[in-house]
Amino acid sequence: QVQLVESGGGLVQAGGSLRISCLASTNIFDFNRMAWYRQTPGKQREFLADINVGGVTNYADSIRGRFTISRDGAAKTMFLQMSSLRPEDTATYFCKAMILRREFWGQGTQVTVSS
Repeated sequence: QVQLVESGGGLVQAGGSLRISCLASTNIFDFNRMAWYRQTPGKQREFLADINVGGVTNYADSIRGRFTISRDGAAKTMFLQMSSLRPEDTATYFCKAMILRREFWGQGTQVTVSS
């Protein structure tokens, strides 16, 4: 079974930068698509960005221009580089991988942005 593990979260100041990672247990090019989401307590999970096998990316309006999704196939890792962070970016960030209609999720990594 596919396992996904997020890491790199922490406490940062507003305006700062942070890079979070999603390590997969399998070749990431086995996935049709990988994506980043975030969620705060009491709210629905929010789509942030995704990348397909061909490297085509999509970004949500809320983070476009500030966050960048990327991957390293040899390291079996997907990244989210976050800059110009704001307190409203505080959330648990989740990694998702898709194989056709099957979905796999990590347990999340907490990002807290202080004002």
